[in-house]
Amino acid sequence: MQYSIPTWVTQAVFYQIFPDRFARSARLAKPANLEPWDSEPTTYGYKGGDLLGVLERLDYLQDLGITAIYFNPIFQSASNHRYHTHDYYQVDPLLGGNSAFAELLAECKRRGLRIVLDGVFNHASRGFFQFNDILENGRFSPWLDWFYVDLPENDRPINAYDHTQPPGYRAWVGLHALPKFNTDNPQVREFLMRVGEHWMRQGIDGWRLDVAAEITTPGFWQEFRRRVRAINPEAYLVAEIWEECPQYLQGDQFDAVMNYPLTEALIRFVVGARTRRELVSDLGYRPWPPMDARAFADRVDALLRLYPWPVQLAQFNLLDSHDTARFLSIADGDEQSLRLALLLLMTLPGVPCIYYGDEIGMTGGRPDAQARRSFPWDHPERWNHALLAFFREAIRLRRAHPALQTGDFQRLYADDALYAFARRAPQEHLMVVVNAAADTREALLPLSGLAADRQPQRLVWGAPISHQPRAEGLLLRLAGRSVVVLAAASDATEVQR
Repeated sequence: MQYSIPTWVTQAVFYQIFPDRFARSARLAKPANLEPWDSEPTTYGYKGGDLLGVLERLDYLQDLGITAIYFNPIFQSASNHRYHTHDYYQVDPLLGGNSAFAELLAECKRRGLRIVLDGVFNHASRGFFQFNDILENGRFSPWLDWFYVDLPENDRPINAYDHTQPPGYRAWVGLHALPKFNTDNPQVREFLMRVGEHWMRQGIDGWRLDVAAEITTPGFWQEFRRRVRAINPEAYLVAEIWEECPQYLQGDQFDAVMNYPLTEALIRFVVGARTRRELVSDLGYRPWPPMDARAFADRVDALLRLYPWPVQLAQFNLLDSHDTARFLSIADGDEQSLRLALLLLMTLPGVPCIYYGDEIGMTGGRPDAQARRSFPWDHPERWNHALLAFFREAIRLRRAHPALQTGDFQRLYADDALYAFARRAPQEHLMVVVNAAADTREALLPLSGLAADRQPQRLVWGAPISHQPRAEGLLLRLAGRSVVVLAAASDATEVQR
């Protein structure tokens, strides 16, 4: 099987934006009944973020080092998260409509920023025209076979709103608001294919595909890939699948999945016993119990064996998202856990993604609304500026070193606290060492497999207490809760900190 990964993806650093909560522009008139921007978020309330607000913050994103944006859904919807799609061809008017998106897209292209949209193709909404016709006309609707409807024997309407009773149609996880498409219907399938094609023609760079495994129609995703790639051969297709799924990453469906198995391993390793278990239970991942460095290294090795190497380099790696509590809250406010995890995110194989606001220390637990607070643009005194600088430097480290983007991977050492690995590209060899323990640790790191002229000697990141080359390896003494990155003396690129 040929693995055709977009060439730009391995160099990308993504930033996930929840449009209603990121930024609001004064250029767009808004309805009156919006929640105050800085108030506590609610399940159903709107804050009024929009796409022109994003456009006005592109300088901020590029200064951070971001090269690509993943947007949560932007299409017309009657929900603040917009996973309840009404019209797949119209950008939501609260976001500025199609004209605002066109302006944003043009400016992103001018700056070299990529845009990936969220495609919600497993289910629609009660406001989607064809389903709304069913609500109005019941068994007389011509669109019945676009969904899976269990019509009552009489002419009573199906139950779309009484949550004490079943909906009378298949819906995603039984939610009345999200009727499931019948993708076995060729008309439905063609409709969704054309939606994917339409926005590719507008100039987007890829799709993040919501609950992709829920669409089980044979050949659906293979056809979707062929058709969007026919328009843009460099389109990036990321599936929201929380589990290990080799069957979807064989080169004929998706380029990557949201790598929650790595997320859970990172939490178990660097957060460990600090983890607030109530914030990570009953979700699609299992970041508990804690694991030591040796177990983490074994888990990383296992994940890297799951998929072909081109897929590993394109995996969508993340610390948190709109579907989880924020990492800093999971870590019970422990900032050093976030710093360690961020450096691993930037140095392990795969494409890193930052959830908006993590870089300034935003927090938020559960329910979901708590992790979707508004970005406090007007209150920089609330920002953790030291953390923001750390994020900026960590991203710069990633972007400055080709070995961290496309280099191969070699595990070098792991004990209960220390974990070391190498990333190697033709032009440079790097060694990354993490001490997750609170106290200073020392280890003799074996360097077998690294050429003598490519053994790490020059400091690129961090400050070990001492590092001494020995005939049998590198004797490294590392402070607690810290990371160092070393490069071969002959490698020229530097991002010292």
